[in-house]
Amino acid sequence: MKKPTNWSTSNIPSQKGRRALITGANSGIGFEAALEFARHGCELILPARTLAKAEDAIARIRREVPAATITPAILDLASLASVHAFAAFVTASFPGQSLDLLINNAGVMAVPTRELTVDGYERQFATNYLGPFALTALLFASIKSRPGSRIVTVSSSASKWGKIDFANLQSERSYRPMFQSYGQSKLADSIFALELQRRLTAIGSPIISTAAHPGYAITNLQTAGPGDAGRTIKLLSALLKPIASQDAAHGALPTLYAAVASEAQPGGYYGPDSMFEMKGNPVAVSIAKAAQDPAVAKRLWTVTEQLTGTTFNPT
Repeated sequence: MKKPTNWSTSNIPSQKGRRALITGANSGIGFEAALEFARHGCELILPARTLAKAEDAIARIRREVPAATITPAILDLASLASVHAFAAFVTASFPGQSLDLLINNAGVMAVPTRELTVDGYERQFATNYLGPFALTALLFASIKSRPGSRIVTVSSSASKWGKIDFANLQSERSYRPMFQSYGQSKLADSIFALELQRRLTAIGSPIISTAAHPGYAITNLQTAGPGDAGRTIKLLSALLKPIASQDAAHGALPTLYAAVASEAQPGGYYGPDSMFEMKGNPVAVSIAKAAQDPAVAKRLWTVTEQLTGTTFNPT
């Protein structure tokens, strides 16, 4: 049984003097997390796929927190060139060890038909996993090497459906939008969070890696895609929404907990405590069994370095 926490935004300690980078913070749970960080005094770097989207999100935050310090930027995680350009922007604008928090939140879900990115990779795997891996590698030297610094990876309860199929990582042999391709990409996120913590522990780093999932939070992810996958999700939404859903603000709580709660543990995974982890207060939850195999994690890490052309060896 999960131990209740009753943890809420009132438990967030002051974030004054700290800087957080949150991907996908122009909408959904990312936006709600960014808003809470701003309310607690944290400086933010807020990238989006267009500068207009980033600036719109910043304007909405400043309606609530007029004095918020936020830097807009452009980042498309589906493009490795964009990831490199954004990382270069961050390191040039904020030189040295300048980040307290890196929150890999952005993602796409259940793209109805198989799509390839500009780099030739399946869109969900690229956006949800390859891009965040490369971004973390490129910005790792910018994260302050001291207690309190964290890398948070937002996974999904769908990771429990996933399977890492090394012969079908890009869904080139078969493509099922939700239960195969999306599930695999989010399982890869969970594997990454755990393997990163293993490597941080091995070098004695004070930086910790945590992960979270939002439960069934109502955001634009559930309704963005047309086609069969979209219809399935909309049907499930109609059935579950009245009893098992929560808004984006509550969906952001596990991410916030993973990022700042003193109780959050290295390699910890956090989600809602009620309705089969679909809603409620954030608690430690079990990570998918398929995410816990170190041999698979090492192989996936090596393959990911090859696919992204990015060497990631935390030191």
